[in-house]
Amino acid sequence: MLPGVLKPIVSALALPPASLLLLVLLGLVLVALRRRLAGLVLAGVGTATLWLLSCHWVATGLAAALLPQVPAVSPERLAGVQAIVVLGGGVLRDAPEYGTPQPNSYSAARLRYAAWLARRTGKPLAFAGGIGWASVGGGIPPEDGAARWMLVQDYGLVPRWVDAGSRDTHENALRMREILGRDGIQRIALVTHSWHMPRAADEFEQAGFQVVPAPTGLPSPQVRPLLEWMPSTEGLTLSRLVIREAVARLVQSE
Repeated sequence: MLPGVLKPIVSALALPPASLLLLVLLGLVLVALRRRLAGLVLAGVGTATLWLLSCHWVATGLAAALLPQVPAVSPERLAGVQAIVVLGGGVLRDAPEYGTPQPNSYSAARLRYAAWLARRTGKPLAFAGGIGWASVGGGIPPEDGAARWMLVQDYGLVPRWVDAGSRDTHENALRMREILGRDGIQRIALVTHSWHMPRAADEFEQAGFQVVPAPTGLPSPQVRPLLEWMPSTEGLTLSRLVIREAVARLVQSE
């Protein structure tokens, strides 16, 4: 098992786009070394794969093929849960327009959906998030402060339980088990992105929770069909996240 601080570095190099750009670079080096055919093949494969993974249509197909599909949940299905647990996805250290750190786009989407569910069900909220491995030592503040701020300022909700010390999904589950266990909380609704949900639900179930998945950000076509085949940052980001989660689940199962 890799030390936690190395995980984001290894992931950045192994996942697209870095891995594919390195493949293209290797191909160009081979061309320069007069191994023209092999070099052109590698460069072409790297370029074509990068194009495909940048297409939103391909990204949504990868999500369906590589990850268990978790359907959206209705508030009525949460009648039996004791709490809504929302997982942090990162924090923006510098948000000068607000004058205080803010949840990044992933955290904000999860918090918004958790607040929507909490208002419709009356269930108390718990937030799980600290400082991810990619932010350790980088001066990034814990996620809990920004999450509290957004829930209070934007939705008028105060989380009843907060984990401010975990660094990844595995630690989210263990810390929540410790915190929520003091109040006898076992049945939870778990809020995170759909591509993160299979692994997150597994971690929380292994920690002893009964989990009702409540995913947000379910992959679906976003633009006209032709544009779905055009490279975009959204397509590449989703492909990268799906591949990362699929690999992480394989490692988790070993």
